[in-house]
Amino acid sequence: MGLLQDTLDIIAPVDESREAEIQRRLDNKTKPPGSLGRLEELARRVCLMTGQHDPNVDRKAVFVFAGDHGVAEEGVSAYPKVVTAQMVYNFLRGGAGVNVLARHVGAEVIVLDIGVEHDFEPTDGLRIVKVAHGTKNMAVGPAMSRTEAVRAVEVGIGLVNEFVQKGYGMVATGDMGIANTTPSSAIAAVFTGLPVEMVTGYGTGITEKSFDTKVSVIKRAIEVNRPDPADPLDVLAKVGGLEIAGIAGVVLGAAAARIPVVVDGFISSAGALVACELMPEAKGYVIAAHRSVEAGHLAVLGRIGHRPLLDLDMRLGEGTGAALAMNLVEAGLKVLKEMATFEQAGVEGEKVN
Repeated sequence: MGLLQDTLDIIAPVDESREAEIQRRLDNKTKPPGSLGRLEELARRVCLMTGQHDPNVDRKAVFVFAGDHGVAEEGVSAYPKVVTAQMVYNFLRGGAGVNVLARHVGAEVIVLDIGVEHDFEPTDGLRIVKVAHGTKNMAVGPAMSRTEAVRAVEVGIGLVNEFVQKGYGMVATGDMGIANTTPSSAIAAVFTGLPVEMVTGYGTGITEKSFDTKVSVIKRAIEVNRPDPADPLDVLAKVGGLEIAGIAGVVLGAAAARIPVVVDGFISSAGALVACELMPEAKGYVIAAHRSVEAGHLAVLGRIGHRPLLDLDMRLGEGTGAALAMNLVEAGLKVLKEMATFEQAGVEGEKVN
C-alpha cells in the first residue's frame, strides 16, 4: 500500500462532540466568557484534535525542509540557488531567524535536506533525506516525477511518526529554497482557480520587471504541464517543490497522529494545501501561524479554511512565524490548565452548567 496511502486511510475528522464541555471549562475560569478570544479557541481546538483533556505540547519541533528549484533558472528570484545551501549551514550554526525564534519559544529546529543542489557531509543537526538534487525547471516540463513527489511526502510523514514516538506533542513547518514562492504561487493558482497575477508576490524582493517574468513563467508552467486540480499529487509533481512535498507530509502525519501542526507562511501553506486537497479531514489539525505579505497567502488559507493568528508583515519563511505561533498555542492551553475557576478563587461569577 505504501506509507502515504496507509496514512491517508487513518486520518479521521476532528471529533467535535466535546466542544461544549471544553467551553464550559473555559467559561468557569475567572474571566468573562470568551474574553480571551482566540487563546480560548486554541485551547478548545487542541483538546478536540488530540482527544485529550489536558494535552501536553511541551515538546515541540520546527521542521525546516530545504530544496532547490530548477525554475530559478528563469530569473524569478533575487538570489542565486547557491544561497539555499549557504542558509542550511546558517541553520546548523543556529544563526538564522528560525533558530532565534525557536530558542525564544523553547522549540527544537530540525533541518532536512530533501532536495538541495549540494552534497552535504553528515553533520550534527542535519538530516539528509534527499529525494533529488533539486526539482527540474517546471517552465519546460514537470518539476519532478510522481514517484519523487510521493517519496518526498512520505519523508514528512515518517518524520512526524518518529517524533510522536519520542513524545513530541506539537510540530511546525518551515522551508528554505531559492525561488520557492514560484511553485507555491503555481499551486495556489491551480487549486484556487484565481488568476496567476492575484496569487503571485515579490518573494525575496524582486523588481517589477522580474515580477512580470515570474508571472509569465508560472503561466507557462501551468500551460506546459496542465496540472490536474482533481489529482493533488499531479499538481505537486508538475509545479511543486520537494520541500513543499515534505511539508505536505508533515501535515498529513500530524493529522494521522492527531497532534497540532502549526503551519508557517506562504510556502508552508502551499504544502498544507496539497495535504488538505489529498485529505480534506487534515484541515482540522492545521493551525495557521501568521499572514504573510505574499499576495497568494490569504487565498491559500481561505481554501484551507483557516484564519492566521498573527499579522506582523513577515515574509521570511523558515518557520519563523510558526515558531512564534507555537507560543500562542501553549498560552491557550495554560489558560485552560492553570487559570483558577471562580470557585477556586472565591470570586463570584455567573454559574456555567
